Amino acid sequence: MRLQRFETYDAMTEAAARVMSDAARTVAAPARFSIALSGGSTPLGLYRRLSAPPWFARLPWARVELFFGDERAVPPEHPDSNFGQARHALLDRIPVPAGRVHRILGELAPADAARAYQVEVARALDVDPDGPAPALDLLLLGLGADGHTASLFPDTPALDERRAWFTAGLSPDPPHDRVTATVPLILAARRILMLVSGAAKASAVAAVVKGPRDPRRIPGQIADTDRTDFFVDAAAATRLGAGPSLGSQS
Repeated sequence: MRLQRFETYDAMTEAAARVMSDAARTVAAPARFSIALSGGSTPLGLYRRLSAPPWFARLPWARVELFFGDERAVPPEHPDSNFGQARHALLDRIPVPAGRVHRILGELAPADAARAYQVEVARALDVDPDGPAPALDLLLLGLGADGHTASLFPDTPALDERRAWFTAGLSPDPPHDRVTATVPLILAARRILMLVSGAAKASAVAAVVKGPRDPRRIPGQIADTDRTDFFVDAAAATRLGAGPSLGSQS
């Protein structure tokens, strides 16, 4: 993966916006640009940045197909809903057609929601819902302090799924029940952007970058591909040792 350190969270989200813009430009019109958003607090600054100048004008929103990489087992109005958080920070502010925003039905039982979402993604991308995982143009991921990514938590059954694109996940923290993208979907993505912020994530960042290969213990290592941009702010990079950090970017 391509590791970049940034002096501040704002510099990191600015660079992430540029990655998204560049990735969108690689998909020629009239083809759609497929993105899977991530949950949690880290990407919210990126979402707010994308909905404002100058980045608002640089994304081909009319061609964007928006998905989610995971969801908590809650309805969309719940404060823990990844969809709800993304809606307030981004979706209500951009001109993506409503039919191209595909949420995971967190109000369903996780196994049912996972299967329903696989069918929905397949329909939107015009692929076989029982075939190989589709190649999303851009997959956003985060990294938890325990090393999890999406809702693939250490030593949980979701890590073993090798056929389905989405499956039920289990978090040690409430809400415990989740729906998550699986290893096959992550590895099929054309480009992955992993954003990590804060000192609480420093040990997990070091484990992904410097630790022995053990994705069951550190699921974030699943995203260690040559198509991955791994962006960390200064606080999250404190256990990586000496290295240059990038400042504010325009």
